[in-house]
Amino acid sequence: MNSATPQEKLKERVKELTCLYEISKIISQSNNIEKKVLKNLIFIIKKAWRFNDDAIVEIKIPDYFLSTSKIISETVYQVSYITIGNYNAGYIKVHYLKNKHTQNDFLADEQQLLDTISIEIGNYIEKSQNLEREKQLKKTAERMDRLSILGEMTAGIAHELNTPLGNILGFAELIKSNNTNPEIESDISIIINSVMHSREIVKKLMFFSCEMPQQLIVKEIKPIVTFALSFLNQNFQKKQIKTELVFKNDAIRAKVDSVQITQVLFNLLINAVYASPANSIIRIIVDSDPENLFITIEDQGTGIPESIKEKIFEPFFSTKPSIDGTGLGLSVVHGIIKNHNGEITVKDNCPSGSIFIIKLPIN
Repeated sequence: MNSATPQEKLKERVKELTCLYEISKIISQSNNIEKKVLKNLIFIIKKAWRFNDDAIVEIKIPDYFLSTSKIISETVYQVSYITIGNYNAGYIKVHYLKNKHTQNDFLADEQQLLDTISIEIGNYIEKSQNLEREKQLKKTAERMDRLSILGEMTAGIAHELNTPLGNILGFAELIKSNNTNPEIESDISIIINSVMHSREIVKKLMFFSCEMPQQLIVKEIKPIVTFALSFLNQNFQKKQIKTELVFKNDAIRAKVDSVQITQVLFNLLINAVYASPANSIIRIIVDSDPENLFITIEDQGTGIPESIKEKIFEPFFSTKPSIDGTGLGLSVVHGIIKNHNGEITVKDNCPSGSIFIIKLPIN
């Protein structure tokens, strides 16, 4: 092909400027990466090239790969890489079929245009990612606000309930100690058991609302974990569940409230037993790095649906029947871990089950 004449160059320049204007307009009107937007972009790019009828434009970014038409034979092409920060996020290529064109048919100005478009698309992707992060942060902040308000409410409720429950329990036990009627004995036992159950709920409310005193002391972690496992041994045996305990370092020490961490382990392990089928395995892994302690609990149970993963640490949310759970166990766990300046996350086990990962600062 002959080199471009001045008239052709002017025509190409107009096409390039039109292309940049249309791309900027589309990107400014969109906040999210969408297939429809990307498709419009590559067809706008196609029109800007010198031999646009023969041009094939393709774009590849995370989650998307689009082209204006299928490439059926060997090509010559121009390429520009899309970067975000310091990493390569994809590329844009403009092809001509090799049996009809050569590399000389591309203009230097077209490469500059492609590089400019790559920068625009990189900014577009980065903007979309930032907006998504802001959305998630806002969602997290709103959730923490709700939990904070609910924590204050539950603390007040727990304090108000403690006194009447103590009175009911005291008088019920007094009546029981002086009673000789077998029928009344049965009724009093029901009252006492109900009050004990209610006090357990109040105790969990106190944990959730951060009203329980905390004593942070540097402790060896191994005795805490082994005690929790041995205490729940009957629960494992009753359901014929095996346990595997793995310590990557037997001498791991961390500054924790041992009573509260034991409560965390009880709740997570009891939930794991509840969800696990007979003859399955619950695996506990204790590890650390220079700054953090990690406790991982893996089960082979029913798993947690993606739709409710964000809700499981909210108070009173439970997938168990009301007779089996109060919906406070995991919220208590979340509260204790938060008070230790730690994190707890959940992910799917493979092929089935859940993995809870506790991360606590060593100091």
